[in-house]
Amino acid sequence: MTTQRWVAGYRAPLVNPAEEIRLTEPRTFTNETVRQVVRVGGSGSRLRVLLTNRYGAEELSIGAARIARRKTGGEIVPETEQPVRFEGAASVRVPAGADIVSDPIDFAVEAGDVLALSIHLPDSVTPAFAQFPVESAWIAPGDRTGDIAPSDAEETAARFLLTGIDVAVDSGDPAATPVLVAFGDSWFEGVGSTLGANRRSVDVLNERLATGWAVNQGISGNQLLADAIGEHGLARFERDVLSVPGVAAVWANFGINDLILGETADADALIAGFTALAARAHAAGLPIYANTIGPFGGAIYPGLAVATGIPVRHRVNAWLRGTDVFDAVFDVAAAVEDPDNRDVIRPDLDCGDGMHLNDAGARVMAETVDLTVLPKVFH
Repeated sequence: MTTQRWVAGYRAPLVNPAEEIRLTEPRTFTNETVRQVVRVGGSGSRLRVLLTNRYGAEELSIGAARIARRKTGGEIVPETEQPVRFEGAASVRVPAGADIVSDPIDFAVEAGDVLALSIHLPDSVTPAFAQFPVESAWIAPGDRTGDIAPSDAEETAARFLLTGIDVAVDSGDPAATPVLVAFGDSWFEGVGSTLGANRRSVDVLNERLATGWAVNQGISGNQLLADAIGEHGLARFERDVLSVPGVAAVWANFGINDLILGETADADALIAGFTALAARAHAAGLPIYANTIGPFGGAIYPGLAVATGIPVRHRVNAWLRGTDVFDAVFDVAAAVEDPDNRDVIRPDLDCGDGMHLNDAGARVMAETVDLTVLPKVFH
């Protein structure tokens, strides 16, 4: 009999709604249903859903949950709909500070399939959320998990509760389904790319991989060294990288937020942080690849430490280009900088805010990845 193992098909890192720095406001639900769209990176014969109450102070009540193939927008393909159960029950209470994994669901998926997950939240709750997932969700009153289309729902660009979907694959050869974890900030999460179009740098990399796929653990505003928006990279590395089933390599993009959010990080401290990140991956037997730090000199947002951050970016990038602590370094900065002004993004790659990439820029970023240096399991 063929046995199976679970591999991460999708990931969505969330932040604490009580954090002081908010790029968007959290949302409180009271007897409402949220429908969220998920695009899985890899194939499997079954799936399971991962939800979280890790930042909650009280129990989280889930009244019902259902999953289906998405037709368009928030509309589902009704004949594909199935209930999501937890130890056989349609409803569940998740303790404060805990995560929960659903029962396995007989739901075959292929790489690139788009699913819709609907969750009814009967009690008042302000859940963990993603501030810029570049994907829509639909919110409607009452238990609307069985609706075909959210006709009177509020559409919003956010993600709530959902931290991942795993897919079941044959356990024969783990090298046949390797997962690359894209671990970093908004340049992975996809700020600046087209809403709902799946044109993030991680999506483009998935188009290029011959074997396996990448999952996206990018948090907008995330820092490598300090907690500001989301737990900092070194703190969340074990949960968001090492605990990802099937992980075979890491692709890291950090640094901008360490330089411009609050006080600019010292170059030596940031270099030490990158070195520690590489050491943790290697201690776990994982190759790790880093990007150089992209330009932010044209940032339009007030209160950012742009002037002090620019010279530190140049110093850290010089170190990144010459270091051997990573298995390889991809020079994203050089690829997207304006050749006439290295401190700003090339105009044709700038989404318009001076510090994030548009769809074309995200593609350039993904194309800096030298596939030949990745583990052979991805070739």
